[in-house]
Amino acid sequence: MKTKILYVVLFCSFSFSVFSQGKIENLKVNWPEEFKWKVANNQEDEKVHFVELIPEKESLDKWTIIGTMMSLKGVKNLSMDVAVNLYYEQTKKEAPDAKLTIIEKNENSNHKWVLFKIEVEKYVDDPNPESQVYYIIQGDSSLYVNLVGIKQKTISKAFEEKWSKVFKSSELIYQ
Repeated sequence: MKTKILYVVLFCSFSFSVFSQGKIENLKVNWPEEFKWKVANNQEDEKVHFVELIPEKESLDKWTIIGTMMSLKGVKNLSMDVAVNLYYEQTKKEAPDAKLTIIEKNENSNHKWVLFKIEVEKYVDDPNPESQVYYIIQGDSSLYVNLVGIKQKTISKAFEEKWSKVFKSSELIYQ
C-alpha cells in the first residue's frame, strides 16, 4: 500500500512539474471591435514577439489608429518607472518636446503595471503629430507592452479613459 501511495505521489509531482513547465503565458487584450482590426505586422524571435494592428481598410503606411503588442520574453522584475523611462527616452530621441503623463500605476501586486501617455506634436524628421497610450504589465515570464497610437498632438480625455479601460481589463492567460 505504501508503495502504491509513493508511486501516486511521485507520478502526481512529476505530472505537475511537466505541466507547469509547458504552460505558455500571454496577455489577452480585447481590442475594440469597432475598428475591425487586422494584423499588419507579426514578428517573433527568442526575445520578442511584436504585433501591429490597424483597421482593416488601412495600411501600415497610412493609418488613423494603430495598436501594438509586444512581449519581451524573459524580462522580469523591471521597475515600472524604468520601463516608462525606456519608452519615453526613446521617443525623446525622435521628438525632444514629447510630453509624458503617468495615468495610473500599481506596483503593489504580483503583476505590477503602469498606464501612461506620450504626446508628440512633431518629430525631428516628421512634422506630423502622433500620440500614444501605453499599458505595461509584468507577467510571470515576460514584460508585456501594449499601446494604441493616433495621429494627433494630444490624447483627449475620452480616448484616454476608453483605452485605459480596455488595457486594464486585459488578463494574463496560461495555456
